[in-house]
Amino acid sequence: MRKQSEIPVALTIAGSDSGGGAGLQADLKTFAALGVHGTSAITCITAQNPKRVTAIEPCSPKVIRAQLEAVFSELPPDAAKTGMLFSADIIRVVALWFAEHRECALVVDPVMVATSGARLLKDDACKMLTGKLLPLAMLITPNVPEAEALLGIRIQKAEDLRTAARQLYERFGCAALVKGGHLSETSEAIDVFFEGRSELLLSSPRIAGVKTHGTGCTYSAAVTAQLARGEKLERAVQLAKDFVSEAIQRSYKVCGHDVLRHDLR
Repeated sequence: MRKQSEIPVALTIAGSDSGGGAGLQADLKTFAALGVHGTSAITCITAQNPKRVTAIEPCSPKVIRAQLEAVFSELPPDAAKTGMLFSADIIRVVALWFAEHRECALVVDPVMVATSGARLLKDDACKMLTGKLLPLAMLITPNVPEAEALLGIRIQKAEDLRTAARQLYERFGCAALVKGGHLSETSEAIDVFFEGRSELLLSSPRIAGVKTHGTGCTYSAAVTAQLARGEKLERAVQLAKDFVSEAIQRSYKVCGHDVLRHDLR
């Protein structure tokens, strides 16, 4: 009988999307597609569909820490990512945990606003995010509005993405992947990665007529999965860009909504 082989473990610390398109549902689908065992710590339960978020119920910091303890005790992850954290109390628990578990590569997707426009991070939580959690990250993955909020600058063209990535690295001491999907004037979907020594400009054709939900979650989850598989950060980002671009290109319809195709293999 052939012995079962071990596969890497990745962890998502994120909100639950009842519509299945974003949040930890998107993360777990991405992990599975990339051959990684997915674990999770749920931060919030949302009532959500591709059009809107109608309710948010945060989990208590106590139960979030209990989830982290349960995962790390028996399924220690090779890499982890955060998504929707929502409140200062939740961010504090997560930051304290990773301050004690620096061996686990951490990707922070600073989720602030849903695609539908709903705020997913309380105003008083931003200071905790920037002061306590971002300095612990190996990589942060803001989109244009999130990078603007973190830095207090305007991002209007591709060159501004380079400036933002460098400023994020200098301010928080971690690599940055600034996603330019919101720059609608460009024919390419352009992202910029900077980690202090090397810079990457990642581009793919913009897919016309497709309005997807959960691309940011999928992108950061793909980076996390590749890190768990042992890839170096720069290569993990490149592979993740390819994965999310193909997931968009091969998206399909569910009840009239565009849905990312994660099962690409």
